[in-house]
Amino acid sequence: MTRPGPALRVGLLGVTVTLVGYALFAAWLGVHARLYSDARDRATATATSVVVEDGIGDDEDVRVRWKDDEGRTHVQRFGVYDTGRYTRGERFRVAYAPGDSRGFPADPDETAAEDDLTVPVFLGAAVALPLSCVWIRRGLRFRLTARRPGRPMTARVRFGSRRATIWRGSTTTWLELTAPDGTVHWQRVMWHPAAAAIQAGSPALAHQVTVHGTGRRPAVVALPDGVRLVPLGRLRDHRPPFVVFDREATRADLRDAFILPATTAVPDAPPWWRGASAAFAGTTVGAASGLSLTDGSPTGTVALALCGATLLTSVWALSSPQP
Repeated sequence: MTRPGPALRVGLLGVTVTLVGYALFAAWLGVHARLYSDARDRATATATSVVVEDGIGDDEDVRVRWKDDEGRTHVQRFGVYDTGRYTRGERFRVAYAPGDSRGFPADPDETAAEDDLTVPVFLGAAVALPLSCVWIRRGLRFRLTARRPGRPMTARVRFGSRRATIWRGSTTTWLELTAPDGTVHWQRVMWHPAAAAIQAGSPALAHQVTVHGTGRRPAVVALPDGVRLVPLGRLRDHRPPFVVFDREATRADLRDAFILPATTAVPDAPPWWRGASAAFAGTTVGAASGLSLTDGSPTGTVALALCGATLLTSVWALSSPQP
């Protein structure tokens, strides 16, 4: 069985992270939404309470004081939609289950708490689906473009440096393509060891390649050994801005400060470390946002942590990581 190429492996990783992350996110909120719905169905008793504070937080929640059938006093915060109706000193009907200290808005139209658990599931789907479709579109475009008639060109593999972020590396792979009439084009591609070997062995030499595709659409370039590179973005007529070529000329590394024996092999950083960093950063930012936006609610904090980790890791995979 042929081992999948690096582009396919990254694509499978990106789709898997997106789908699994969304599944965990949806399951977490779905379970809590079900528990909330069941608890509200059991709340058959009602009590009249008084709003003791209004306009709490960005959502303008209210805090009410109510008594159950056993005479116990409870103070509880509720999310409401009709914020102008429930002001300080106004009456607020609370539904509760006898013997339970948890209350719910008796007004069936006040479903803010339940909506906070169900609406994000649909919003998450609206994000996860396009992220997955990007990979599907990229794969279909590659297959269809590779079937188009090819034209001979000469190509140089160029490594460009750009500003790195937490979800993408600083190095990108480009092909400088020269047509027989001397016209020069630039095509960004996903990293492949065959392209890296060509650049490492003869960075200044051009190689005969076959370019599939027409116009300014993404072009699939077939290397001399038959390897086809997955394009990223359109075929450019000009040198890409804000990218410095080549990696060998721009590398600023601590290893350059030492003289090593010629036979010493210094490995690059493993390609997955930035993905792990993106997942960790997404989890941290998501958890911090959850603590801030949900007043420390464990349900919201875990949900936003899952959302952040999934989103940043998926974006990292889409950025075409490379060693």
